[in-house]
Amino acid sequence: MKAIVCLKYGSPDVLQLKEVEKPVPGEDEILIKIRTASVNPLDFHFIRGKPVFIRLKTGLLKPKNPVPGADWAGRVEKTGDRVKAFQPGDEIFGDMYPHIGSFAEYICVPESGTFAPKPAGLSFEQAAAVPAAGVTALQGLRDRGQIRSGQKVLVYGASGGVGTFAVQIAKAFGTDVTGVCSTGNLDLVRSIGADQVIDYTKEDFTRSGQVYDLILDLVGNRKVSDLLKALAHGGTCVILGYSSLPMMLRQSLRVTWISGKNGKRIIPNSNIETAKEHLVYLTDLIDKGKIVPVIDRRYSLKESADAVRYLETGHARGKVVIILETDNMT
Repeated sequence: MKAIVCLKYGSPDVLQLKEVEKPVPGEDEILIKIRTASVNPLDFHFIRGKPVFIRLKTGLLKPKNPVPGADWAGRVEKTGDRVKAFQPGDEIFGDMYPHIGSFAEYICVPESGTFAPKPAGLSFEQAAAVPAAGVTALQGLRDRGQIRSGQKVLVYGASGGVGTFAVQIAKAFGTDVTGVCSTGNLDLVRSIGADQVIDYTKEDFTRSGQVYDLILDLVGNRKVSDLLKALAHGGTCVILGYSSLPMMLRQSLRVTWISGKNGKRIIPNSNIETAKEHLVYLTDLIDKGKIVPVIDRRYSLKESADAVRYLETGHARGKVVIILETDNMT
């Protein structure tokens, strides 16, 4: 089968399209023919091996698993003898994290893995856009932010992959949502349900005097003291993105002693792990028309390096997907 491989750490230029061995499902595994994968920040961190501490998981000198990619959507090709809940032809979508390998024509996943039936109303490319970004937004808002109906919620970084899901999920909870983004993305953020939008190139949301019950920070370039100014008494700020490793360290140190003062909480970035329950919950919102994945650009498998480069610019509007058009690949 064809797959994208990363044999050494470096820029996206190290990615190569190669023929690799097609996986064979074990007794409790499912072989999936991938129709679409999506690109996440995890992928360019994996490819570059940075921050360096991630190599403790991915491999010290080179990637242990050379095939990147976590999100996927496809059809069941074959099942192991002990698999009961799925059969060939079933359309499913999921997330391989903390494992990787979805930039390939086929993958094997255990029946207990993190996947669910594909929402009937979504295309394969839309479904592949959901897992990592949708779950990150859901966990940030619901599990850590304890979002409640009637709250004022601000999503900082509202036009990106996670942000476009966060705006829609927050609206599904019955909140008043403000999205912060650049000038060119204001209409997009309005179109997915934001009640108000702030152009960060013209206005600083931490200095406007407006306060919010819940802030989801997907950028991570603001001082903790600034974020506290924008929080209402009893409010919570969940930080899920960082602009740099030094900023992450500085914020984490500040959070350890400043959070909780004045009835305000700052929750720093921590590991997001996708569970089947999260995908089922998101599927329900999708089926009810509460969420529609936003897709910016589409690439073929052989263009994966370009897809990763584009996402790494930080200017993607929604999700970037890789469509595996096997018959057209060279």
